[in-house]
Amino acid sequence: METRDVRTLPKAHLHLHFTGSMRHGTLLELAERDGIHLPDSLVEDWPPRLSAADEKGWFRFQRLYDVARSVLRTEGDVRRLVREAAEDDVRDGGRWLEIQVDPSGYAARFGGITAFTDLVLDAVAEASRATGLGMAVVIAANRTRHPLDARTLARLAGQYAGRGVVGFGLSNDERRGRTSEFAGAFRIAEQAGLLLAPHGGELLGPDHIAVCLDQLHAGRLGHGVRAAEDPDLLARIVDRGVALEVCPVSNVALGVYSDLTSVPLPELLAAGATVALGADDPLLFGSRLAGQYATMRVAHDLSDAQLAELARMSFRASCAPTDVVEKGLADIATWLRSPERMGS
Repeated sequence: METRDVRTLPKAHLHLHFTGSMRHGTLLELAERDGIHLPDSLVEDWPPRLSAADEKGWFRFQRLYDVARSVLRTEGDVRRLVREAAEDDVRDGGRWLEIQVDPSGYAARFGGITAFTDLVLDAVAEASRATGLGMAVVIAANRTRHPLDARTLARLAGQYAGRGVVGFGLSNDERRGRTSEFAGAFRIAEQAGLLLAPHGGELLGPDHIAVCLDQLHAGRLGHGVRAAEDPDLLARIVDRGVALEVCPVSNVALGVYSDLTSVPLPELLAAGATVALGADDPLLFGSRLAGQYATMRVAHDLSDAQLAELARMSFRASCAPTDVVEKGLADIATWLRSPERMGS
């Protein structure tokens, strides 16, 4: 089939975790530098075989994530990670990136949550200048920590609203803790004018998505893919204009779906949902931004016009400035007018 190159399709990337954006080669290099032992699943057996079907599976996943976080020891390491994430997105057609970070995971090593946030924002600004990629930060609380910690992070995020931070999220295993207990943190972020983007609807189904909508006032959903299981809920999502950050490769890797053809992207699109494809954690899942478009193209026989509409939705669901959105949409139209090529 004749198809256009998905790597040249302009895109916005709305679901990328800070630690999980690290290049595999960078992980190996930094670990060797400091004599950090990495498990085989992060070396010879990379990308690791993962499953989050049970609590033990998620623990193994989180353990690998913690090991990866431990190799970032210096300010230069942080700047390198952000710069390389930007370079990788640009290579994949990225024009805008909202990278998600939990400062509390780095606070002890980098002088506290405020100092680390300052470092990340400076690294983001530096990487954006160097690569031309528009970038912003979503500060995310960890749902395995106390809800009061989330309130602290929400206040922190609010202090940086308009200065590089555009949103507030809630990550980690959505089966842990009570989502409603984080409503106070999300009220703080909402009052600061931030986008509210909690994780929901990946490891848990429609009932949990409803909690994210009703209790956390989600404006975007991290994942949200399992809204396809409840037509009434999906209709609510469409009516409210809540975008879904769908990460198909990680959905399959974590055992949410058995294979890529089972990811219900066509059902979401048919219902009128706004979907932005994201890579989630390329370090652990082995696939970056363009890979999400390529796999969904093959799994669901998507046309170039359908891929272009997914890319348009990624810009419309983003917090990118108007000029970035308009330029992205114009260049998507140009991509569609370009000659097709053989192969995918």
